[in-house]
Amino acid sequence: MSENTNSLDQNRQSLLVYIWGKRKIIILVTSIGFVASIVISLLMTPIFKSTAIVFPAATSTVSFSEQRNAKASSMDFGEEEQAEQLVQILQSSRIRNRIVSEYNLMDHYEIASDDVNKNYKLIKEWSSHIRFARTKYGSIQIDVSDKDAELAAKMANKIVELIDTVKNEMIQERTIPAYQISLRKKKQLEENSDFVLARLDSFSVIGVVSREERATLLEAYNMSKNNEDKKQIKEQIKINNRLGATYDALETTRNRKMEKIADFEDAYEQAESDANTIFSHKFVVEPAVVADKKDKPKRMIVVLMATIGTLIFTIFLLLIKDKISELRKSA
Repeated sequence: MSENTNSLDQNRQSLLVYIWGKRKIIILVTSIGFVASIVISLLMTPIFKSTAIVFPAATSTVSFSEQRNAKASSMDFGEEEQAEQLVQILQSSRIRNRIVSEYNLMDHYEIASDDVNKNYKLIKEWSSHIRFARTKYGSIQIDVSDKDAELAAKMANKIVELIDTVKNEMIQERTIPAYQISLRKKKQLEENSDFVLARLDSFSVIGVVSREERATLLEAYNMSKNNEDKKQIKEQIKINNRLGATYDALETTRNRKMEKIADFEDAYEQAESDANTIFSHKFVVEPAVVADKKDKPKRMIVVLMATIGTLIFTIFLLLIKDKISELRKSA
């Protein structure tokens, strides 16, 4: 153990002695690296960052159900599931393509329209400039970085605006067909009901009456003292005896259809609301503002890291050079 410690100390001393012996060239190269890093850092384009923060809403619909979930209120903030859904929407091509088109990002990122890898390069630039992340509070943070501070803020706020647009489009892709089916069903029920009502009206015109009223016809016939009235009531009794059963069946059908229409009304109203309501799906906690200070590069860090890297790399190269010289001599 003592031998190993002594050997390690000797190696350290040898390295320090070697570095001291090469100090002039190490200082020269490191100084050149230091100056070069300052120049490069000054030439680097400053990048500005704008941030918007939104909370997802708990629900995307207005419920007509009496057994409405208390957590489905339009005033409630969303939880983890809604936040994850919102992040997926923000990362979708639906939003990316609109931002790229509106702000002409292909030209802004200097990507040629005839480049065979233009889509790959565009997505790479998008990912490096625009980020979406959940915060520990359950909100979504939208960061947009760009060399144009005003453009970064505009894009961040436009992305926030597109959340509702894109999500409503996605919802309506499903709810509009459902509403159209409900509308056709409602019209069909109403047409069937109108047909039955029309037949009942035609029966009423010729004197057919309901079961309760038919029970009073015989009594009215016996109490009538006028022959003309008796004849008229007798004809009505004949018609009701012949068509009364059909009238009762139609009346029963009418009642069933009216009940069915009433029961279907809630479902129809819900489908109509879902298809036609333009809903907001987020709470904007903090809109993006134009940054008045660059986010990167951090010139001090760039210079420091470049200088330290040059120092270590120079020592490493000198050690390799001397080692190669020793191997050649021994060979």
